[in-house]
Amino acid sequence: MNVADRIQNLRKTKGISQEELADKIGVSRQTVSKWESEQSAPDMDKIILLSDYFEVTTDYLLKGIEAKENVVDQPDARIFSLAGTMFGFIGITVSIGIWMERQQIVAVMIGLILIAIGIMIHMVGQFSGRNAKTANRKFWTINVWFATLIPYSCIFNILQGHFGGFTGRISPIPALGNSILLYGIGWLIYIAGCATFDCIYLVKSKCLSS
Repeated sequence: MNVADRIQNLRKTKGISQEELADKIGVSRQTVSKWESEQSAPDMDKIILLSDYFEVTTDYLLKGIEAKENVVDQPDARIFSLAGTMFGFIGITVSIGIWMERQQIVAVMIGLILIAIGIMIHMVGQFSGRNAKTANRKFWTINVWFATLIPYSCIFNILQGHFGGFTGRISPIPALGNSILLYGIGWLIYIAGCATFDCIYLVKSKCLSS
């Protein structure tokens, strides 16, 4: 396997197109195509950018030393993130389900525990898996909604009880108190907060990876 083959293999493993790789490295799609077809070879500065982006050594790109085996042996961090996201979703679903049926604070505890387990699973992938940056970006854009809902709901309900004359209760979702307007504002703040985080985080991630 030569330099061209290694670049193509890494690109396909990461699941991106030639155009996407070109955008990340700062070259044209035609340049990437020429690299992969052996019509030309990347300069050393591009080799360094490629090694940083693919999280491999320059020795691997140039000579195939050791790193190929490491890339294959490393688990994909995206699998850990997917599993963590499933725990987060299950945590929210189970928590709301128990609360709707029993109105018990144990619903909040179960939800928080499952979400925490999901985050820990994701972090394991970050430390031990490849494609960690991609996995981290996808994980948090989704899980910010799961991870913040229960804590936000508890705080909202307590404040609603303090300022709105409503008996605030610890629950996994915002409670409808004495004011429908206040209830609507509560949901609006939550949605706006999570959406704003996603926008800022995605823009920042794109700038750092470009």
